[in-house]
Amino acid sequence: MQTRSIAVPRIVIAGLAGDSGKTLVATGIIRALFRRGIRVAPYKKGPDYIDPAWLGAAAGRPARNLDTYLMSDAALRASLADGADADLAIIEGNRGLFDGMDAQGSHSTAELARRLQTPVILVIDVSKSTRTIAALVLGCLALDPGLQLAGVVLNRVGTPRQEQLIRDALAHATTVPVLGAIPRLKTEVFPSRHLGLVLPDERQDRDQVLDQMANAVDEGLDWEAILHFASAAPPLRCEAAGATRPSVTSRPTLGYLKDEAFCFYYSENLAALEAAGATLVPVSPIHDRALPAIDALYAGGGYPEQHAAALSANVAFRSTLAARIASGLPVWAECGGLMYLASRLSVKGTPFPMVGALQIAVEQTGCTQGHGYVAATVDAENPFLQTGTRLRGHEFHYSKLAESTRPLTTALSLGRGVGVGDGRDGIVQGRVFASYMHVFAPGTPAWAPALVRLAHEARQ
Repeated sequence: MQTRSIAVPRIVIAGLAGDSGKTLVATGIIRALFRRGIRVAPYKKGPDYIDPAWLGAAAGRPARNLDTYLMSDAALRASLADGADADLAIIEGNRGLFDGMDAQGSHSTAELARRLQTPVILVIDVSKSTRTIAALVLGCLALDPGLQLAGVVLNRVGTPRQEQLIRDALAHATTVPVLGAIPRLKTEVFPSRHLGLVLPDERQDRDQVLDQMANAVDEGLDWEAILHFASAAPPLRCEAAGATRPSVTSRPTLGYLKDEAFCFYYSENLAALEAAGATLVPVSPIHDRALPAIDALYAGGGYPEQHAAALSANVAFRSTLAARIASGLPVWAECGGLMYLASRLSVKGTPFPMVGALQIAVEQTGCTQGHGYVAATVDAENPFLQTGTRLRGHEFHYSKLAESTRPLTTALSLGRGVGVGDGRDGIVQGRVFASYMHVFAPGTPAWAPALVRLAHEARQ
């Protein structure tokens, strides 16, 4: 395999913990640079959907995900290479800098930064602290001396005196520079709910919010130093890109559920389906009265529980989709898609009829039923993936299966994760594959070609 060298100026924005302000800082930096006419390729560490939506909105281009659990090193570098047309890449970390799957911090933000040889800017919530911040930075340096800690950004600064004390303490105890300070904001910029932040498309004041974030960081950051550290990141060796589009005489039409109820799609997944030969068409089960002419359907995740009444009220769409599925329409459904295909979805004790393509009932609960990485093996025949195929993905759901009117046929054995229960996931019924696991195309290369292949067959 031939390789090429790609020069991608880049920086990782990390935090000491969740809610440290790294999303505010990362999004604010991207938006501030965007306003200056600087092209930024936005990235999010981990399998998140919502933070990348804000990063992409700030940059004016889709954000991508980088994840050492879901992706090989070659896939990580290839994703960064796709952003080489920008002036620099901003990578927002997740959780705390060293937080991973185990006590060794495997698959942490720090590990991602090491693999991609990327300098780190550490965002620190300095609320009610001064010299202790120096101890925290010293601890990071001691835990991983090889980490390229370019500098720190002080967040939620209360007073000028507090900021100066922290700066003096860091200068006395470390060689790590302070790259900026952000005062405590008077209002909450990011409202949230059970699955995370509210998506930018749901905010009518989205651009105002983005500009508010940019304004919050603009005056307080050392832009020259930040751009210097990003430019100092070394070139990456990447596999040379080959032809990705198959030679086809006609492209099947692949619909994907897309509206306020269904909004969780990795941009990489949609791109992989197009690269495999599909023409994508968004479909709204809330607003569309009829199902368009499609050859297969991708039913992703989202918030069907928050829009259960509207989904249930669109009887014409539900009935048409059920009939198409019964006649053989291939469907790949993930989490929210599984909930929609069920016979009913109960929210706060109220049952709402759904499509009924799966003979299951789903209950939305008040607590997390599954959250984290998933490792699965295909161990039963199904229309999509060969037995023995190993999958890695992610799940985050508050719902669970309440009952089934007949024994479930499942195709996935879970080595990690919750799925539909009892170590299983991947309900197979006809040409429907429904699971709580979200797949990520760069880490599951067999997925997109399999769905497009079934769309081809259905078209013929």
